[in-house]
Amino acid sequence: MDAKKVLEIALSAGQMLIGNGAEAYRVEETIERICNAYNLQCECMATAKGVFISVIDENEEKVTSLRKVRSRRVDLYRIELINSFSRNVQQGNMSFEEAKKTLKEIEGAPYFSFPMRLLAASMTSFIYSLFTNGTIYDSVVSAIISIGIYYMLEKVSGVGFFQFFEFFFSGFIIGIVSSFIERIVPFVNKDNVIAGAIMILLPGVALTNGIKDIIYGDFTSGIAKFGEAMLIVTAIGAGIGTALSLKVGA
Repeated sequence: MDAKKVLEIALSAGQMLIGNGAEAYRVEETIERICNAYNLQCECMATAKGVFISVIDENEEKVTSLRKVRSRRVDLYRIELINSFSRNVQQGNMSFEEAKKTLKEIEGAPYFSFPMRLLAASMTSFIYSLFTNGTIYDSVVSAIISIGIYYMLEKVSGVGFFQFFEFFFSGFIIGIVSSFIERIVPFVNKDNVIAGAIMILLPGVALTNGIKDIIYGDFTSGIAKFGEAMLIVTAIGAGIGTALSLKVGA
């Protein structure tokens, strides 16, 4: 297969992996696996913002290309699909058309519906509020707040606000609403409510992947992911701290 076509397949796979939260070493291994399957020597470098690939074609000429990742989220299902795709390519050479069709199907794979994601967010907050010794009342309030926060983030994220302000404002709302409800409903503890509600905001996967990249020696990608996770945690904490300092209802 022509080197440029192999690059197109590899870049598309790498872009989807980075865009769905994969670690840098996983992206590089997948790209190298695809290129090796078509008998091409490959050098690859993945960062948090894109992927660079250089291959040597049949004429011993070096072909280099890159692909920038503009939006990122966490979708472990798509990462698994790309991993399976790369193994299938390795086992038997796919044609360019077949590979592009498979990648397009993976990209268009259905997400969980919005109501299902709202339910998952509420259940996450409900359970974690119980884990922090909260009562059933604390957990119910936490679940309701998390539904509102998740709904707001889903709508606001498309507008293009700075990520810091999105999470700062989310933390602020959690703090304000929790404090207000504690004032009017004495048997609700705002600390337990907050502990459960913030769980849908914490970047657990990004933080873990950042640490894994650093351990594997991918410092550029790892530090970027770790720094982003710390920024989100700081924004949430600042928002909650600002809300609690206002002493709502006092």
